[in-house]
Amino acid sequence: MPSDAMPSDSLTSLDGGVDGYGSAIRKRENTQGRDLSYPPLPEPLTVPVYDNHTHLEISDGEHPLSYREQLDRASSVGVRGVIQVGGDVETSRWSAACALIEPRMLAAVAIHPNEAPALDAAGTLDDALAVINELAGQPRVVAVGETGLDFFRTGEEGRAAQFRSFEAHIRIAKENNLALQIHDRNAHEAVIETLLKVGAPERTVFHCFSGDADMARLCADHGWYMSFAGNVTFKNASLLRDALFVAPRNLLLVETDAPFLTPLPYRGRPNAPYLLPNTLRGMAAHLETDVSLLSAQITANTELVYGRWDAEPVTAAHDDPGPDPTPRGGIA
Repeated sequence: MPSDAMPSDSLTSLDGGVDGYGSAIRKRENTQGRDLSYPPLPEPLTVPVYDNHTHLEISDGEHPLSYREQLDRASSVGVRGVIQVGGDVETSRWSAACALIEPRMLAAVAIHPNEAPALDAAGTLDDALAVINELAGQPRVVAVGETGLDFFRTGEEGRAAQFRSFEAHIRIAKENNLALQIHDRNAHEAVIETLLKVGAPERTVFHCFSGDADMARLCADHGWYMSFAGNVTFKNASLLRDALFVAPRNLLLVETDAPFLTPLPYRGRPNAPYLLPNTLRGMAAHLETDVSLLSAQITANTELVYGRWDAEPVTAAHDDPGPDPTPRGGIA
C-alpha cells in the first residue's frame, strides 16, 4: 500500500473475478472525482526493468484488467517482471499461488501493519503470522512484505500490535533468507530503531520510500535499498527528489505500488506496471542521467535483492490448486 494513500482509499473483497483463475480479489473503492480510464502505453524502454512492488490482486478502473493483461502490457513496454505483494493472509496466498504459475511474477507475503491491530484484538495475529511463515518457504516467494509501521492510520492503541507483527516479520525474513519490504508511514524513527534493535535482514527495502535526504543517507550507511514510486514525479515531492538525488545508485529500486500513486501526467488514474517507464524517466531526468543507464543499474539491483525471475520453475496452472476464490477482509 502507498505510504501516502488518501484515507478514502479503501478496498472491498470480490467474490468472483475478472477473468476466472488468478483474477483480482480486491477492488479499489475510491472513485470519486477520478478519471477511471487506464492511461496510454508509454514508449517502450530500451533496457528492461522490474516493478519492485505492485498489487495486481486489486482491481481498479472503469474496465479492470486481469493480472495477465496487466503483465502483457508491462512486457510490451520493457517491464520484465513484478514483485506481487500481499498484505493479509488471503492476498498473500493469492500472491504466492499466482507467482507459482506466472513466470513474470515473484511474490512477497506479509500482514500489513494496519491489519495487525485488529488481528491482535481478535486473538488471531499469531495464527496469521504462522501462515506467513509457511508461505515464506514456498517456491517463488522471495520477500516478506509489506510489513512495518504505520502511525498515520493506526493510533497509540494499536501500535504495540504493529511492533510485534513487524518484529515477527523481520525474524521470518531472516530465517528464510528472504528480502524484507517495509511499509513506513509517519514512523521513520520507530522503523529504523526497530531494524537496528532486532537486526535488519541482509536485503532490506524501503517500499515507496518517503524519507528525506538525511534518511536516504542513513539508509545508505546501512546498505538498505530505497524503492521510489510514482509520487517522486509529483510537483509537491521536492523532498523526495532530494532523497533520490543523494541515494547511491546501487541502492535504488523502482516500483508502481499499483493501482496507487500513478506518475505524472496521469496522477489519479489507475496505475499499472506498464506505467513504470513514466516513473523511471522522471527519476532519470531528475538525476540528469541516461534512462538506459539507470534502467541497467536498477535491474541489476533488483536481481541482487530478489534473484532471477527464472531461478525457480513455474508450475502449470492445471496442476496447482490456485488461490482461495473467496477471501475475507481487506486492507484499508
